[in-house]
Amino acid sequence: MMSGRSIVVPTPERRRFLRDSAAGAALLLAGCASGGERSSAEDSDDAEVTPGEDLMQEHGVLERVLLVYGEVIRRIERGESVDPMLISSAAGIVRHFVEDYHEKNEEQFIFPRLESAKREVQTVTTLRLQHQRGRDLTDEILRLTKTGVNDQVAVLLRKFERMYRPHAAREDTVVFPAFRSVVGRSEYAELGERFEDDEHKRLGDHGFEDTVAEVARIETALGIFDLAAFTP
Repeated sequence: MMSGRSIVVPTPERRRFLRDSAAGAALLLAGCASGGERSSAEDSDDAEVTPGEDLMQEHGVLERVLLVYGEVIRRIERGESVDPMLISSAAGIVRHFVEDYHEKNEEQFIFPRLESAKREVQTVTTLRLQHQRGRDLTDEILRLTKTGVNDQVAVLLRKFERMYRPHAAREDTVVFPAFRSVVGRSEYAELGERFEDDEHKRLGDHGFEDTVAEVARIETALGIFDLAAFTP
């Protein structure tokens, strides 16, 4: 990966942007630093997007999709019209970004290390089951929205929302910290690189940014994009 290279125009890729910016700043400091200043390597390490941060940012995408689901549920229950394509698009993000990318990384890299270390084993077992149940729900949501919107769609969306809010919260507050405690620093850094490589392979060079933009488009269509509108 890139290191020690100054940048002129910031790249939209989240890890590369942070790495390049930190490396450039570190080189500048190294040229005039005294012996008591921190090394460029330390500065660069601090600026890395770690696997835990990465996974939590991806949970942010999931949370925004859950907000979309909540708005759709509200409209269906009030008898208001909803474009089924918006629901299909949101469920498509869940399938492509959450289930086929984010959760696959958890299942391949996070869960096995915790199981080997005998840490949070029962929680991981439940999370694996919920991943599968989430995929089943997404299958049904995508199937039903091909022909329109009905009360059953709202039932499925509510089940998904109810399961995934505690699911993501438990991962953020229990699973990811436990995972960080069982891997060494070098392996943790290496996993960050592997996550980045996998992101580019599965989603393209700007997969995260493109996904966030698509979520924002759906939010805008539903009239829930404006953050200030949620202030009580």
